[in-house]
Amino acid sequence: MLYFIPAWYQKNMWRESEQAWHARRMHTEFDDTVKQVQLFNRSGMTDYKILLLSFTPNFRHFLHRQGVFHAPYWSCFDSIQEITKKKAAVFSFHNLSWPEGIEFVYTPFVVVAYLHGKKYAQIEFGEAGNMIEVSMFSDDVITRKNIYDDRGFVSMTVVYKNGEAFYTDYLMENGHTKMRVFAENGHVEINARANTYLVYNGDECTSHTFEKLHYDDISEVIMEVLESHLNANDGDDIFCIAMHELNTIAAEHIIKNKKCILSFYSDRYTLRDSVGKALVDKAGYIITDSEAASRYLRRDYGKEIKKITDITPYDSRMDFGISQQLTQQKILVPVDDLPEERAMELMVVLAEYLMTNENAMVHIFTRNAEYNLPQKILAQIAATLEKAGYDKKMAIPADKNKAENSVDEMDEEEVPVRFFVEQCVDELSVSKCIREQRIMIDMRHNPDLYLQINCISTAIPQIIRRETQYMHSGENGMVVRNIKDIPNALDYFLGTMSNWNKAKVYSYELAQQFTTKKLVEKWKMVMEELKQ
Repeated sequence: MLYFIPAWYQKNMWRESEQAWHARRMHTEFDDTVKQVQLFNRSGMTDYKILLLSFTPNFRHFLHRQGVFHAPYWSCFDSIQEITKKKAAVFSFHNLSWPEGIEFVYTPFVVVAYLHGKKYAQIEFGEAGNMIEVSMFSDDVITRKNIYDDRGFVSMTVVYKNGEAFYTDYLMENGHTKMRVFAENGHVEINARANTYLVYNGDECTSHTFEKLHYDDISEVIMEVLESHLNANDGDDIFCIAMHELNTIAAEHIIKNKKCILSFYSDRYTLRDSVGKALVDKAGYIITDSEAASRYLRRDYGKEIKKITDITPYDSRMDFGISQQLTQQKILVPVDDLPEERAMELMVVLAEYLMTNENAMVHIFTRNAEYNLPQKILAQIAATLEKAGYDKKMAIPADKNKAENSVDEMDEEEVPVRFFVEQCVDELSVSKCIREQRIMIDMRHNPDLYLQINCISTAIPQIIRRETQYMHSGENGMVVRNIKDIPNALDYFLGTMSNWNKAKVYSYELAQQFTTKKLVEKWKMVMEELKQ
């Protein structure tokens, strides 16, 4: 059996990151474990199970969003709270017990309950329309917040004192309190009348008693329950642990006598402390998401890592996109983590190129979900262009509120907008954006891994600062270290379809190295070495 321990946490807490449907999503849910589970779910290569250490009352909805609804899992908090239900249930706020005279007001975002003209409760819903929490109020000050499980019951309640969280109760299916966690110091108290938790061994379930009734931290409770689960399911298993600050606690318990894979993804965890280095020492294998990540890991570790390989969490899927069908030649330019001075220098050079190619336009790419960010970026570009002698209207269109018969407006020559912003947070919106792009320019030291995989999948050229496993200079892109040389590179690929088509063919051939089949073969190699 292969066990995955994911890093699906909310702000470094043992909590899921589920949010109300109307809240702006500030991060992507996609990571290495999501892709690994999808990969094993599709391939059927070996039996697997997710070991979920976080409090995740809406986990069924998360699995559905990732396309792995039937993925097998064990939930630590289900064991702690002695929850046996597995299926999601329809549960309405109308099923709750409300005081007589309650009035519901339906807003575009939430449902607000009023009692005798005063706000009594506010009901929040998830992306699937399921009720996720109900906040209670007294004189417009929050007093309690109930968190609902998607299986149809209250799973947790937070009690507030003077508007500040005082303690949190984790509940059983019948509504009885299982344990209380105090907000001030994280101290945990187990209910003496319900001081047991469930341990599963296959389909069999036994009840264990907590070793203590008082714990300094909820991490101690989680580790005790996890260890009991591992002892009850002792076998020749492999554990793939997503490296994260919280998961290092679990890894220290598991890695002593189990075969472990440590999975490093993006900048989620950096190997800068003795704990992480000690785990790498004991691990059976190390997996990173790219060659660059492996290189940085070796540097931080300070000595040779024998069993390490990079397995991209993104597989290539050929979709040539629609950029050839468009008259406009869209140039995608990622700017996240690109120094401001360098970014603005790039904008000026691109403006110069736009003067020679009337079909080209620049699409600034960002994963930052900050409100009003596109307007801020375009305003900054407009000011930079104006300073460099270009018309700022290339970035910001003329004021549409002017009267149609304005004499000033009639006298001015209309300048087409050539700079746009693509604000993409999740992988779906990124893929949709890439399909319309003719070429990508990524001037950051480390180009975006997901963008590069998408580029070879849609067979578009890449202009980047250094060659990677996803871009071979002179074939499906070009290495450009000096920003002033970018117009020549653009002209090479956009000036004639011949060079662009050659890059397209090479991208197709390169993409065959990163198909699902190839990724599965890499995983087989890792697991066979671990078994030996």
